Amino acid sequence: MHEKEMEKLQAEKEKVERQLAQEQHKIQRLESCAAYYEKGDRRKRAHRLITRGAAIESVAPQTKGLSETAFYVFAELVFALPATQRLLMEVTGNHAGGD
Repeated sequence: MHEKEMEKLQAEKEKVERQLAQEQHKIQRLESCAAYYEKGDRRKRAHRLITRGAAIESVAPQTKGLSETAFYVFAELVFALPATQRLLMEVTGNHAGGD
């Protein structure tokens, strides 16, 4: 090979290596961004669960003394009641989408 061809190939190699480094950096940024949003979603869910649990204890303080199993049985029974189902459908229909 001629020296000019070697220089040209070397320059092309360096250009491709720079592009590769840029793409790897882009991937790293996107992965960091995805992790940030995922962490935020987990925090929002944890906050919602905590505040709703606190609301239940506030309205029905007797639930504080229940074991976890007893609380779940109680919740299943309450939410299986036809009156509860009707109220839940009414509330979710009137307040669709949220907070």
